[in-house]
Amino acid sequence: MSRRLKKLVFFYPVLLLFFVLPVMAVQSKTGQVPAKDVVFKASPVQEEAERYLSRYLMQYHFRKVAVNDSLSQEILSRFLEQLDETRSYFVAPQVESFRKEIGNRIDDDFLLGRADAGFRVYNTFLKQAKQKMRFMIAQLDTARFDFSVPETFDLKRKDSPWPAGEAELRDRWRKEAKYQLLNLKYSGEESEEEPRKVLVKRYKNRLSLLEQQTAEDAFRAFTYALTTSFDPHTNYFSPLDYENFQIDMSRSLEGIGAKLKSENEYTVVNEIIPGGPAFRSGLLKKGDRIVGVGQDEKGDIVDIVGWRINDVVRLIRGEKGSLVRLKILPVSQGNKGPSKVIRIVRDEVKLEEQSARKEVINHNGRKIGVITVPAFYLDFEGQKQKKPDYKSTSRDVRKILAELKKEGVDGIVLDLRNNGGGALEEAVKLTGLFIPEGPVVQIRNSHGGVMVLRDEESDVGYNGPLAVLVNRYSASASEILAAAIQDYGRGVVIGGRTFGKGTVQSILKINRPLNFFYKTEDLGRIKLTIAKFYRISGESTQHLGVKPDIDFPSIIDTEVVGEDTYTSSLRWDAIPPATDSEVARLESNAIASLKEKYLERINSDSLYARYVNDLDVLNSFRKREVISLYEPDFKAEMDRIQGFEAQWNKEDQPDLLLKQSAAIVADMADLSQSGLVGVEATPWQANGKRNR
Repeated sequence: MSRRLKKLVFFYPVLLLFFVLPVMAVQSKTGQVPAKDVVFKASPVQEEAERYLSRYLMQYHFRKVAVNDSLSQEILSRFLEQLDETRSYFVAPQVESFRKEIGNRIDDDFLLGRADAGFRVYNTFLKQAKQKMRFMIAQLDTARFDFSVPETFDLKRKDSPWPAGEAELRDRWRKEAKYQLLNLKYSGEESEEEPRKVLVKRYKNRLSLLEQQTAEDAFRAFTYALTTSFDPHTNYFSPLDYENFQIDMSRSLEGIGAKLKSENEYTVVNEIIPGGPAFRSGLLKKGDRIVGVGQDEKGDIVDIVGWRINDVVRLIRGEKGSLVRLKILPVSQGNKGPSKVIRIVRDEVKLEEQSARKEVINHNGRKIGVITVPAFYLDFEGQKQKKPDYKSTSRDVRKILAELKKEGVDGIVLDLRNNGGGALEEAVKLTGLFIPEGPVVQIRNSHGGVMVLRDEESDVGYNGPLAVLVNRYSASASEILAAAIQDYGRGVVIGGRTFGKGTVQSILKINRPLNFFYKTEDLGRIKLTIAKFYRISGESTQHLGVKPDIDFPSIIDTEVVGEDTYTSSLRWDAIPPATDSEVARLESNAIASLKEKYLERINSDSLYARYVNDLDVLNSFRKREVISLYEPDFKAEMDRIQGFEAQWNKEDQPDLLLKQSAAIVADMADLSQSGLVGVEATPWQANGKRNR
């Protein structure tokens, strides 16, 4: 067995899991409805699972964390934020009591297998949450809201002080009801009465779900805060949660082709599956909040705020060919703008839609080939059986490159926008189509050992002008390829800074000693981070992602999308560069020339200038921490945002960023033809051999 094959066999389980984004399963077995003020306690099995969790985290997690009072306070803060990010449940005296009485105890409980501290916080939260829902229902039933009063509502409360007492808390509740009424009214609900009915129904449903909570819900919430204090992609699955996780993975090829997760009371799009109906429509984005679901064209849209995630999934799934309407709060508006209704026809994920595809753009007499790669796919079984026609990204792109060269293109744009990763082996092979043999990525494990994955093919599929187009949704394998192209100086990276997910996850079953000899109750699984990716330059792709050589403005909100938005994400760092690699980015004069030409071009493009101006307006809205509850001002704000949506989300709207990408590659071809150093004179010769 070759050295490289041994490496791949060893890493095979990791390759399947490394790009899986965190999924927080929330479905639980709810038996009898508990009493309103029931006090939950951890079961013996949950306490045992807690003990093993501590051992697995300390022994196998990439991040070596000291289990002390500092970690204890961090877990408590994360748990409070997770339960009450908007500061609308707890009051300051309660939080202060938590910090004093249990803030330094959680680490000791963690090691001993006790979860009393977490259950105390959750029991208090549950009581406060029920109180809030009853207050909100009463307000909507009896109060008349005056929208002519110039008052405001704080949207971002994460770093604000907790309410001083019950009076301040209730005033926030009143303003929240007022804000949600206005939001519903200017999201298509014409009368004030209809939004009231929607909200009352929402709050009653939320109250009903709160009344059905169990100790399993409390344990799940607390362990989520505990594990994500190590990093955001580490999570514990109870036996039931893992079963649902497997069902979700196996059914991911049905319905609309999107994976969902729960955040507070909202259902959030966690991943858009390439080749699925949502992907093909382009209407649903990672980070969008789904607040309502309607069947067919005329079915009532059911408000699903506060629903359990599995109930939402069941509502969205349906027969192939049927229509589902989703009411969403777009992530592009920071999830706080007006909602909109999108229509998606249910279907299976079509694997051919995941395949790389090509087009040719003409720019000032230059033919620029565009290769779009939605995901890094590989038919593992076909490869294993040595089928001659098995599907893979690198094989498909190699064919496309041959076709584009026959068509006489002057340069190529490799479009990796929205590509969330996939098979690591394919990222390495695809990089190899543009460089001779050499290292592509380094992987460091928790013990400091480093493995280098290399392209071992000496032939180059294409050696002309090349740009890699990325955005904030380009993650994992996409970042590895973009970083390698940038580090080798093989082409320019353009677009937006990438996601920054440079970690590897694996799922381990929690095993007791002597489990082999007698049957005992399953303790579940833990998904934890075990390794980290590094560029050939030695720099990590984690947290910071890949910074493009030429930045494009983007509609994606970088305040809510990206690895650096997680407070516990692993930090950026560096290791020694790959020993035999030559890190030599394109010369600065060449990049400067390309930037200069790009800026000259966009300054004379009126449509592009309008796009940038509208993005500035949208960014201003997204960053706003306070919103007016004075109705004329509120309406004007919503109208501006809806105008932006109407203008830039039309089906026939040209892809301005792809157009500019083609223009930049055309500029590269011009510079190369003129013989300027830094474009054609990269570290690679025309025959594909490395300069020495």
